[in-house]
Parts: sequence; structure tokens; C-alpha cells
Amino acid sequence: MNTLELELPGFRFHPTEEELLEFYLKNKASGKKSCSEVIGFLNIYLYDPWILPELSKIGEREWYFFVPRNKRLGNGGRPNRTTTNGFWKATGSDRKIFSLSNTNKQLGLKKTLVFYTGRAPGGQKTDWIMSEYRLPDSCPLSKNIVLCKIYRKATSIKVLEQRAAMEESQTPSPPNSINSQHIDLLVPSSPMRLSHVSSRTNDSEASKEPSLKLPVGSKELFELRVPKCDMGWCHDSQSRSPWLQDLIFTPSPCANILSFLD
Repeated sequence: MNTLELELPGFRFHPTEEELLEFYLKNKASGKKSCSEVIGFLNIYLYDPWILPELSKIGEREWYFFVPRNKRLGNGGRPNRTTTNGFWKATGSDRKIFSLSNTNKQLGLKKTLVFYTGRAPGGQKTDWIMSEYRLPDSCPLSKNIVLCKIYRKATSIKVLEQRAAMEESQTPSPPNSINSQHIDLLVPSSPMRLSHVSSRTNDSEASKEPSLKLPVGSKELFELRVPKCDMGWCHDSQSRSPWLQDLIFTPSPCANILSFLD
């Protein structure tokens, strides 16, 4: 925070175009000093625009400077607006500024410029904007000084959404397949084979073995086979399924495991 802001707490410098031309620029061109020298004198073309906010006496989103109007030799007297890393390019024609109280009184002219990085006629457009105010040709005061307002163009929500969509499209998508190392951690090393269960299969399908294997200690359970008969049964011993009865009464490692189904 600079000295001026400390002396005037809560002060915000936001002059109108008429105040910039009729009061500040006229007083500066005539050599008069205003009550508060809030606008500094600087050749802004010696610096890139992103450095200018630090060199301004006051300003939060807009920064003001009195700038000498340098002429470029051998090029029709046009001002030289080239910086170290780019240049200011004018957009459109100059706009006349009239007094609000007297619409027939012309106060000055306004030129809008955009900063480009690189060198003309190419370069890349940026969001740095400059409004250059100068006195009209009919004014007897010196025209060798202008008043410039520097600011950054606000980025719309639509442009921000488009930038976010472009960044998302450039981000690589994760692979669809699961890493084989993760699968190996889920498959046990001590297998128990389970045959293909189906009541209606042909010989070719019956020959296929599933890949799911379960651990059962050091011994493997015998192959469970489902007969082609009806799968329904109840707790009645007379209506018990034949294949279940064979498993229970036939000595095997599964007899104790399946006995609870009786």
C-alpha cells in the first residue's frame, strides 16, 4: 500500500472520462499541479503491461499514467508503442469525448489498444487493454502528453468453461482393464477345481474348466458334479436328492461339510 492510500483510507480513484480530460490532462499539459498528484508520469512503453501496476501511484483494477507521446521517425509521425516483449495495437478508430453538460463541446479523443506479445505484424493477443486519452487538435495546449488507463479485460464465464473443457479433453483417461498384478492378489495359490455347472450342456461345454479356484489346505476336494435330474429337494429323507444322498453316505472329504444340508 502506497503513501497516498494511507493518508486517504477508503479512497477509490475512479474518475470519469470527462474528469480525466478536462481536469487531470488539461492541468498537466498546462503545467498546473492538482491538489493531489495521484497520476504519475511514466514512459509505459519501456515496460510490459504486467509490470505497470507496481509502478502506478494508485489503482486496484485500473492504473493511470501520464505518458509522453513519442514519435517514430520516418513512419508518418506515428507514436512508437513497442515494448520489450510485445507491442500495443490500436483497435478501430478514435472516439470523440464530449462534455455531459454541453454535448457540443469536444473534450478530447480516446484510442483503445490491445497488447500483443511478439513482434508485428504477428504476435499473440493478450487480455491487457489500454485507453489512451489526448486533447483535441483545437486545444492550444501541448499535445506531446497523453493520459493512459491500463487494465485487464475480464474473462467471461463461457471462455473459462471452454478452457476447462479443453484441459479435460487433453487429460489422458485411466485404463479400462484392471492391472494383472491386482488380479493375482485375489487368486489363491492353493486351488480347488469347480466343474462347469449346468443341467443342459453338450460334450464340448462340459470339457471346459472354470478359472475360479479356492484354497482348501493341502488336499483338493473332489470334483462336484451336478446330475441332469431335477434340482429340487426338501428336508424329507424320502424325497432327498440322490446325488446329495451319495455325497453324504459316501466316505469323502465333503461328507462332513455337506451334512448340515440334511
